[in-house]
Amino acid sequence: MDRRTLLKTLGLAGGCALLPGRGWAAAGSAGPRLIVVMLRGAVDGLNVVVPYTEDNYYRLRGSIAIAKPGADGGALDLDGHFGLHPVLAPLLPLWQSRKLAFVHASGSPDPSRSHFDAQDYMESGTPGVKTTADGWMNRLLGQLAPAPQQLDAVSLGPVLPRIFSGEQSVANIPLGREASRVTALDKTEVNAAYDRMYAGNGALAQAYREGRASRERILADLNNDPASEMVQADNGAPLPQGYALDAMQLATLMRRNPSLQLAFMQLGGWDTHINQGGATGQLANHLQPLAEGLSTLATQLGPDFDRTVIVVMSEFGRTAQQNGTNGTDHGHGNVMWVLGGQVRGGKVHGDWPGIEDAALHEGRDLAVTSDFRSVLARVGERHLRLSDKQLSAVFPQAPGTGGKSLVQLL
Repeated sequence: MDRRTLLKTLGLAGGCALLPGRGWAAAGSAGPRLIVVMLRGAVDGLNVVVPYTEDNYYRLRGSIAIAKPGADGGALDLDGHFGLHPVLAPLLPLWQSRKLAFVHASGSPDPSRSHFDAQDYMESGTPGVKTTADGWMNRLLGQLAPAPQQLDAVSLGPVLPRIFSGEQSVANIPLGREASRVTALDKTEVNAAYDRMYAGNGALAQAYREGRASRERILADLNNDPASEMVQADNGAPLPQGYALDAMQLATLMRRNPSLQLAFMQLGGWDTHINQGGATGQLANHLQPLAEGLSTLATQLGPDFDRTVIVVMSEFGRTAQQNGTNGTDHGHGNVMWVLGGQVRGGKVHGDWPGIEDAALHEGRDLAVTSDFRSVLARVGERHLRLSDKQLSAVFPQAPGTGGKSLVQLL
């Protein structure tokens, strides 16, 4: 399958152009970068990018709807139809400078409302197929030809996520104040024992040495960063806006490691079944630090932001109608966020189906009109410069039900 056929099959060709066809000569000799932020728990995309001109939005949402622009706590107007949740104001300058875009009614073609299954499919890149052994970012790393003895990919979090599972080596570091904590593996005597154990020239020994070198570089970078000094001064007290610190740490790593091409971050707490709130409340309290963190990440990357694309995604959306506990339940379609210096921003992309009763998926959810892989494939093609063969390796056509659902949807 060639590139054009793949993009057309995924519903992207001609309909969801996120990235211009500019080369990277103007951005310098350094290569492009991709950061993926996963919002685990299913963020409510209808209250992130609000279709405020649609009466049914307000009929369905009652107490949790975001008011129209100009009203108290109203949405921030984007294009005359969609508005941004008011606490996402820190991202408005990126929208205005056309470095932030959204793809609405996007998501997985698989109908699952299970967090576990939906996250697995989104991280494996093969919706409907549970037997995929690796994650799509690990396959992507393999296609980018990682260089020996260099830090090419990093995941911020306590454990290596599904999206990075596979044959390629990925550095995994904890978040926030734990990021530069010395572990037992960093002790001199423990290091010496492992050095003797893996003193040979085999593949396992080589992998050990590369992993240790990456760990040492990460610790050196973080311990020389002012943010780490701030954490030490707090004496273990968590910062109220923890994600901004995580974003600053990642930006530091990326600035100091030119070979670092891929990064993954994850945030939880988006499963708002009860007391979700509208302009204020539970969801707003999560969105505000997210916006501040993404703004920090863009700013702290400095000139490197021009060669970086940041994709924010979640496993599925939430019901169009609020439930009886002033929240929303597991849904289907959602909104993806795309940020970067080369992004065609200032636009809500995708084929918007509307949220009239007749347009709702299964009578309750925003429909999916843009397969999440279509957005990622576009980034792969236009930003990471993947060939036809490489794109097919990262996002293979799923057999059986996965392939059928793609055809039925698009």
